[in-house]
Amino acid sequence: MLIRDFAPLFSALVLFTVGGGVFADVTYSGAEKSGNESIGIPAWTGGLTRPPLGWQKSQGYVNPFAEEKPLFIINASNFIEFKDKLTDGQIALLEKIPAFKMPVYKSHRTAVLPKEIIKIIEQESGNARIVSHGIIGRSESSIPFPQPKNGEEAINNYLMRYIGNGFEREYSWFPVRPGKKYYRVGFKDRVVVAQSMRPPQIKRGLNYAFYANFSAPSTLVGTVYLVHEFTNLIENPRAAWIYNAGARRVRRAPDLAYDNVADGTEGMRTTDQYFGFNGATDRYTWVLKGKRSLFVPYNTYDISSKKLKYEEILDNGTVNADLMRYELHRVWVVEATLKEKSNHIYGKRVFYLDEDSWSLLGEDCYDTRGNIWRIGIHGFIQIYDKLVPWPNILIWHDLSNGNYLVSHLDNEIRKPIRFGINDRWSNFQPDALRRRGTR
Repeated sequence: MLIRDFAPLFSALVLFTVGGGVFADVTYSGAEKSGNESIGIPAWTGGLTRPPLGWQKSQGYVNPFAEEKPLFIINASNFIEFKDKLTDGQIALLEKIPAFKMPVYKSHRTAVLPKEIIKIIEQESGNARIVSHGIIGRSESSIPFPQPKNGEEAINNYLMRYIGNGFEREYSWFPVRPGKKYYRVGFKDRVVVAQSMRPPQIKRGLNYAFYANFSAPSTLVGTVYLVHEFTNLIENPRAAWIYNAGARRVRRAPDLAYDNVADGTEGMRTTDQYFGFNGATDRYTWVLKGKRSLFVPYNTYDISSKKLKYEEILDNGTVNADLMRYELHRVWVVEATLKEKSNHIYGKRVFYLDEDSWSLLGEDCYDTRGNIWRIGIHGFIQIYDKLVPWPNILIWHDLSNGNYLVSHLDNEIRKPIRFGINDRWSNFQPDALRRRGTR
């Protein structure tokens, strides 16, 4: 299917002044402030900045729109009439997976960042540029290219996005095979951004560092990762280490990148699909296709409810579709095509990025023969007490065999995610990794 109904790429550019940032008819993220009432997209009015009345953190992030009902449901019998507002991947899922459907709700533009983060974006606007697949000129901005001129600038907005000044969490993912056969993988990660390190690591070119370990299954317990992720991954490639309790040693992990299989995923996603996309961009040619108004997973609070058990979320072929929520939003469409003489299992990837938050809401992955293969459906919520746009569920469907992988679930975990994590740089060195692995 041809991608159509693109908005002009630079319709708001004349109202956007770089180098000090004057944001007139566009927001700090480069999104259009105005809505489109004729199709149900509202104007942006500042985002969701307060929790629901009476909310307590122990409840998890409850749905602030819980009283709303679906406007309609898109399914295999009626998707043709909505085809212009669906991705190729969504259409393929509707055609091939009986349980897949899309409950569509009223749209709410909830995304917003803290004022101090917006100020940095405005101050650094116009400073960054891409040179040979590496970003230069960026200091702390989480949206270095509010009005991207090409696909690589757009995807870098995602790679540099605001993650709450670092976070610490525990969550689960599930590789699910046909017949609802699955097992749970427990994962803990701690991410600290450059400016929150002691001492700060901005001048070193660090974007963030993280360590992570498995809490389940038993075959993976004792495996610990350490990663240093840099802003310019061409000048400073990712540095990664792994500790294995069985071997009782730390080793470099150069394969913790690109299309290498991620542990505990049964090969259902690649390493560079952690968080949807991560890492270097150099193996692809990136094209900005423009904007589309699409039904995307948005404000998907219900599927993270602490009242749910994992068993209630998992279904045959996909997650329980009644727990999902889709809304009509404008998204940037970015197409990545594998370069000649470069290697990756995906010959082409299409990414759908929210105009308000630069969150990755979906991805269509094609094999090297040009066939659509794996479809990413990635939910979004606004963390309303910390003002963090956050992916609360990521799903990858494999059209070739009916498998799917669902990640970022924390329904049965009582300890809430923490944002604003500070730590010592010395705690993110290989020696520290060995100490963590032997605790």
